[in-house]
Amino acid sequence: MTTVRTELITFGSDGVELVGELRLPNADGARPAVAFTGPFTGVKDQVVGTYAERLAQAGLVALTFDHRGFGESGGRRQHEDGQGKLADLRAAVGVLAGRSEVNSAQIGVVGVCLGGGYAVRAAATDPRVKAVAGIAGAYNSPARIVQTMGVDAYRSALGGFLDRYEEYIPAVAPDGAEAAMAGDEPYAYYGTARSASPHWRNEVTRGSLHSLMTFDALGAADLLAVTPLLIVHGKTDAYCSPELAREFYERKPGDKEILWLDADRHIDLYDVEPHVTEAAQATADFLHRHLAP
Repeated sequence: MTTVRTELITFGSDGVELVGELRLPNADGARPAVAFTGPFTGVKDQVVGTYAERLAQAGLVALTFDHRGFGESGGRRQHEDGQGKLADLRAAVGVLAGRSEVNSAQIGVVGVCLGGGYAVRAAATDPRVKAVAGIAGAYNSPARIVQTMGVDAYRSALGGFLDRYEEYIPAVAPDGAEAAMAGDEPYAYYGTARSASPHWRNEVTRGSLHSLMTFDALGAADLLAVTPLLIVHGKTDAYCSPELAREFYERKPGDKEILWLDADRHIDLYDVEPHVTEAAQATADFLHRHLAP
């Protein structure tokens, strides 16, 4: 296992200052590298920090950062900005490409939960990204939402979010109370010491839910023909659909791999063993194979 040093960095994205942690393996020469993007409302020292440490120990330069509006980064507070997050990922890839410790021809992107959707969308539009992986990814599809709830209910929901766009609601809440991530499972992670971070806040704009319901990750599958893809997903997941993970995998042309884990809950892939070790090892192996010179 390679020893790792961590460097706190700042970089710009559309004029917004982002704060990140760059994990550098103690190894000679320019290395393959990966930028991480994580769950809805998540910050760099939660889930993505766990995976970044594992991949850095496996010899990959790993960059985690707080997206605009969250954690230590600038921007509109606690607001999910889908296009802004994609711009942040482009900026993160640029940071990696400019580092002497990184081989600029060997950069990948890894997304966890909602970040899985952003990762595949970013890889589909940025040819600098040579491989992409999603762990418990959310491959959102407005078209699939409409099929499930009906177009009238879908448009009504969007209208409600727009009417109260600027309001804040809890990200998680116990006992069935209103929250952006409703239910006991999100609260079991974000509402407890499992996710402890001085930079995470339990609130998000209602407008963020409009962003979630209109973001199309599934459509990126057809654009990834020359970009190797790994999907790691739990067989049981009430929050990020295994069916959409399967559909994304099947629609994606070219080089692709999928690994199904015997997890009982979505958040098992956040911090529960052996699932995290299995997911991290599979991702490290995949990236080493596909980011080779």
